[in-house]
Amino acid sequence: MNNSKNFALIGASGYIAPRHMKAIKDTGNNLIVSLDPYDGIGIMDSNFPEADFFTEFEKFDTFIDNFNRKSQIDYFSISSPNYFHEAHIRYGLQHNGDVICEKPLVLNPSDIDSLKIIEQETGKRVYNILQLRLHPSIIALKKRVTKELKENPNKIYDIDLTYLTSRGKWYFVSWKGDESKSGGIASNIGVHFYDMLCWIFGDVEENIVHLKTPDTNAGYFKLKNATVRWFLSVNYDYIPNEVKATGQRTFRSITVDNEELEFSGGFTDLHTRSYQEILKGNGFGLDEAYGSIRTVSTIRNLIPIGLHGDYHPFCKKVLK
Repeated sequence: MNNSKNFALIGASGYIAPRHMKAIKDTGNNLIVSLDPYDGIGIMDSNFPEADFFTEFEKFDTFIDNFNRKSQIDYFSISSPNYFHEAHIRYGLQHNGDVICEKPLVLNPSDIDSLKIIEQETGKRVYNILQLRLHPSIIALKKRVTKELKENPNKIYDIDLTYLTSRGKWYFVSWKGDESKSGGIASNIGVHFYDMLCWIFGDVEENIVHLKTPDTNAGYFKLKNATVRWFLSVNYDYIPNEVKATGQRTFRSITVDNEELEFSGGFTDLHTRSYQEILKGNGFGLDEAYGSIRTVSTIRNLIPIGLHGDYHPFCKKVLK
């Protein structure tokens, strides 16, 4: 008996889309159709060369309606620009499919509230890719912290989060450089780290932003069981010299009570793992996404206070 599912992919040309294609293929399912305004999608040839493809939403919509008359698109995978996510998720639900959406799920918590209503109306589910919750090192940290908090429920961990992923000038011309479309740096590159920290250490109780520029955000969280100094940037200049010397353009570091958390590897197959869990009914839904979306939405609207209080040491690289 063939239990393979039919998928439609909205957003096929971006950086993350190939991971969704690979996940659909690796889980033994079928990509029926893709949509993207950009037509240079050669990556499809090594994944699903027989899949239909459209650059115009109207033609994609007609195809979905015709296909669903004789069969069914079971899942809509969304890897379109952030500001389209809510509309594309809504479309998938209203066309009788479950939805798997890349992070950030949406830009504002109110969007999640709207999607919950559509979930109830359609009986379909929305799943968010929160891949760090499936990373072996992160799972091990959660188990350790859960054990330690049982012994000492009032323990407060001291955490530094540093993530620099260099981007060229194209970034600021693209939708990613437009805060109204991407949600800004925190939404673009920080949301899954915030989700992971809140998953392990509890909800955000205090949220302070120290600096906010087009290429960098930095601030401070007080979580239920941790304080977090965080620094996110797409500016290559802020990467430590010893990392630059190795030719790397990315620097990722999380320290917990001054102990470095090693999780540099193990990222390649996390989308496939996410799909496997979703297909088994274990995916992360709207409720799991709410905390991190609320956090990035708050960051977007906070006024930075400068170098006051407990700020991340990398802030001095920006405000010299």
